[in-house]
Amino acid sequence: MKRSKRYQEVAKLVDKTRLYDPAEALELVRQTAKAKFDETVEVHMKMGVDSRHADQQIRGAVVLPHGIGKKVTILVFAKGEKAVEAEQAGADYVGAEDLVAKIQNENWFDYDVVVATPDMMGVVGRLGRLLGPKGLMPNPKSGTVTMDIAKAIADIKAGKIEYRLDRENNIRCPIGKVSFETQKLLDNFYTLIEAIIRAKPAAARGQYIKGVVVASTMGPGIKVNTQRLTER
Repeated sequence: MKRSKRYQEVAKLVDKTRLYDPAEALELVRQTAKAKFDETVEVHMKMGVDSRHADQQIRGAVVLPHGIGKKVTILVFAKGEKAVEAEQAGADYVGAEDLVAKIQNENWFDYDVVVATPDMMGVVGRLGRLLGPKGLMPNPKSGTVTMDIAKAIADIKAGKIEYRLDRENNIRCPIGKVSFETQKLLDNFYTLIEAIIRAKPAAARGQYIKGVVVASTMGPGIKVNTQRLTER
């Protein structure tokens, strides 16, 4: 892959043979982010599990203490009192079959998170092939299928993110913006890591977290020393 001159220059700041401590790695992410917009800082993790096995799946959600620096657009599938609750809690879109039709007919995806009450999952299930590949399908494990709609919306607005193992046994999550102070990024980083460690499947064997890389949207990847992940 041919890289831009800007990328090549900032990449020189990163020692590819070295494993950085988390704080040092995140400070370096901020130094190597030179785009003209506020880049997102992401954590990429290679996991020592096999996504082909149901008992080795990793999925959940965690509220980051400092959020991710982005306004999150929330769509809620609910009816009656729960629809009113969603509107009062600040959901951006609230509906039922009408939203299903809009998504199916207009290929509409102008939202970041989808929440649903349990009684609506039969309706939402029709959208599995559309929402699933985009990571938008509501799921009880991530707290997006719930009767406590107000709390779900409050958590999402406070900085709740979902982590999920992909087919290549990787997990990728945002933890903030390069405009964040390094300490805030570090707090979010450790909060995410601790949640993923707690979510370790009982069937997992050997090294659970094989590798961690942090990077900004347009910046180079920086390898983190996995031996320092629990040393907050």
